[in-house]
Amino acid sequence: MVSVKDSSPKSKSEKKGAVVLLSGGLDSTTCLYLAAKDYGYPKSKHLPLLALSFDYSQKHKIELIKSKKIAKLLGIKHVIQKLDPGFFLGSSLTEKKIKVRKNAKSLFSGIEEEIPNTYVPGRNILFLSFALSLAEGHGYDSIYIGVNALDYSGYPDCRPEFIESFQKMADLGTKKGVSEADDSIQIKTPLLRLGKKEIIELGIQVGAPLHLTHSCYDPIKGKPCGKCDSCTLRNKGFAELGMTDPSL
Repeated sequence: MVSVKDSSPKSKSEKKGAVVLLSGGLDSTTCLYLAAKDYGYPKSKHLPLLALSFDYSQKHKIELIKSKKIAKLLGIKHVIQKLDPGFFLGSSLTEKKIKVRKNAKSLFSGIEEEIPNTYVPGRNILFLSFALSLAEGHGYDSIYIGVNALDYSGYPDCRPEFIESFQKMADLGTKKGVSEADDSIQIKTPLLRLGKKEIIELGIQVGAPLHLTHSCYDPIKGKPCGKCDSCTLRNKGFAELGMTDPSL
């Protein structure tokens, strides 16, 4: 069983709040509830959290409906930022002519021969940049993102090296980072080195509404396809725990 560690900001100042990137998927929802725990959930009725989602005309746009329900359940502010789909060309998640890959043999080999076509160009760079601006503007001290380096090793913007580099950029490129070097906005990645089974365990422990989450990249009439990378990993995680996916 995975233990829930306190990943709350450690600084000289008091905890002020966090922006959480919320896609409506299993990982981001678990990450949101871990952040909520760090900031007083379930005892606190007024969590200093802001959920941030993006509408970029993704094929799995149903995730935005899920993210609204999840944020509402916690009673926190939820911002959905609309982006021109022209920013994200060349991805199977945004272009109809590109098919989402299914039944990938390399998914569990630990070695990706190439970056999956579900990679969205510069997505996490943009998402974190929006989150950073919101966090600094609100006076918050943290940003939570549910990136995972184990399951998605083919994505360059989910690697520890990327997060470390973005943290340095945030330290150098913000007023808070420059004026309070020892108390800058921290990028929190509590799921970075966990497998899907462990993430599900954490989600259950912190009370995340996993039944409301959606992970499929290529849903059919709102239902999971069961064959894309995300469905495959999710199904494997629940199977390893001997559980039935509560969202089905």
